[in-house]
Amino acid sequence: MKIKTISRSSDTYVPVRNTQESSLPRNLDPSLHPFERAREYTKALTATKLERMFAQPFIGQLGNGHRDGVYSIAKNFRSVNKIATGSGDGVIKYWDLTTRDELYSFKAHYGMCSGLVVTPTHKLLSCGHDKTIKLWKVYDENFTKEEDESESSTQGLEKTFLGEHAFQSLDHHYNDSLFVTGGATINLWDVNRSRPVSDLSWGADNITTVRFNQTETSVFASAGSDNSLILYDIRTNSPTQKIKTSMRSNALCWNPMEAYVFASASEDHNAYLWDMRNMSRSINVFKDHVSAVMDVDFSPTGQEIVTGSYDKTIRIFGYRKGHSRDIYHTKRMQHVFITKFSMDSKYIFSGSDEGNVRLWRAKANERAGPKSTRLRNKLEYDEKLKERYGNMPEIRRIQRHRHLPAVVKKAGEIKRIEIESQKRRENNERRHSKNKQYKSEREKHIVGQVHKQ
Repeated sequence: MKIKTISRSSDTYVPVRNTQESSLPRNLDPSLHPFERAREYTKALTATKLERMFAQPFIGQLGNGHRDGVYSIAKNFRSVNKIATGSGDGVIKYWDLTTRDELYSFKAHYGMCSGLVVTPTHKLLSCGHDKTIKLWKVYDENFTKEEDESESSTQGLEKTFLGEHAFQSLDHHYNDSLFVTGGATINLWDVNRSRPVSDLSWGADNITTVRFNQTETSVFASAGSDNSLILYDIRTNSPTQKIKTSMRSNALCWNPMEAYVFASASEDHNAYLWDMRNMSRSINVFKDHVSAVMDVDFSPTGQEIVTGSYDKTIRIFGYRKGHSRDIYHTKRMQHVFITKFSMDSKYIFSGSDEGNVRLWRAKANERAGPKSTRLRNKLEYDEKLKERYGNMPEIRRIQRHRHLPAVVKKAGEIKRIEIESQKRRENNERRHSKNKQYKSEREKHIVGQVHKQ
């Protein structure tokens, strides 16, 4: 008689070392696991609750801040742990992010320091309302911290450029020794020359912000006080196209991963995403703010943007999402005029009216420091579960819920009622008119478009 026996090799399930876990055989056939979906939903719900429980976005402020409001922040594209900030009293401070301490502080301008940027040679370029542009060498070992900030400093000053009008903004070319300034005119400068190389003005009364494209480096954009957005090409030394929007844009930022895409912060409480190849409509509209959006910045990954608003809040948006995934605020933070992502996209800097420079986590529940392989796998598994079950009512409610300041919440409710009323009126007009055409939200704010001949 032939007898068949089941035989297993001990090598498949007995661990080699005592510290290892036993590998258990598992059959992944769905018919053998009828409650798998229910268990996964419970795990996703628990992970979502834990995410909100451990959400602590605010890390702290840098040093003692400024005596006046913070209106400009410059980050070094080749360094992670250093930033410079400029304030309304013309003082520039240089910070070490690892210790959150002030390295240098000096009086750079009489009046507001309106623009600040780090050059490719690790020097600091600043402009102000005193009609001057100054080039600073802050990496010098002989550069010391000054106690008296009332007098204009010459320590570390390499060069001064004199202009005819007050400067509102400036930005430096990614590689070359060129920089552009905005004010009553828009000028292209060379660091090695004392006068502007060219004047690129095209109709705007005042240029409020200018930004170089970090990928397509010969292109830059500007926003004007006449509600215009203008694109320029320094290869042809002229503007290329111009669009006019219903309200003024306060800030611009180019996507570091997609050369043609940039975002603008508008006075109409929204931020807009544009493709410079087709500016007849915006790609996306970022909503939720209840007051003017003062600044916008892309993360280095190009997948998220951060906005700072006059309503005293900071919001983080997904690149293709219309509503914010998170909102940051504190009791003492006033109008937010400047926001920036750190170069590793894990932190956010904000400068506000009361003079503080604050440091935030880009993901409120994320913690710095080394993680074991087991913990990393657990976090990745939780993220996938939250993504899979994110549309379930209970999980979506917990993910979206945020405590808002009473003023912001009330203003949001009033704004929602106004928008619904406006939509009803537009629908009634279209219903009773032959020539009234429907315009999408992405086209509604555009008044006109002009191409330079």
